[in-house]
Parts: sequence; structure tokens; C-alpha cells
Amino acid sequence: MKTVALYVTASNKKEAKKIGAMIVKERLAACANIVDKIQSVYWWKSKLEQGAESLLVLKTKQSLAKKAIKRIKAIHSYDCPCITVLPIVGGNSAFLQWIADETR
Repeated sequence: MKTVALYVTASNKKEAKKIGAMIVKERLAACANIVDKIQSVYWWKSKLEQGAESLLVLKTKQSLAKKAIKRIKAIHSYDCPCITVLPIVGGNSAFLQWIADETR
């Protein structure tokens, strides 16, 4: 079983909590971590933008990543949300097994 982390930015803590709760409740991820008030600098529609966002990190199985991305996009407020899949190449084997056990 391959384990991944979904790295997602959200407009604010409330949106990150909403997305995280939905994905965990639906067993598409074992857990969600929210980091409030990150500062982002990015290009959008040919303009350099800056703003506060929240970061959401979801731990799941690689086999569930596409389904989780589809669900996130369905409720996210952004036209083009940042959702990336990062491989987890190692770690506490008991924790990695817990992720496998808690996702479907």
C-alpha cells in the first residue's frame, strides 16, 4: 500500500476545516492537519497576487487520491485550487498502517 499526503490551500481556516472534515468523514483520508494563516505569493490571471490562506494536509492511500481530489474540487471556493499529491516514502510503520486501516 502506498501512502500519500494531499497538500491543499484554502481561502481561510473555516474552509480548510470544512474540506478536511468532509474528506475524513467520507474515509477518503485518515486525518487532516490545518495550518492557519500562511502567506501565499502567486501569479493569477497575469497579475502577481499576495494573500493569507490556510494549509490543509490530508493523509491517505494513493489509490484514494483521485477520488479525494474530485470531492475537494466540488466544494472548494477557488476556480483552480491548489491540490497536490505528495508521496510518503517512509515513516512510523504503525502510523502508516493506521492510515490504511482508517481509509476505504
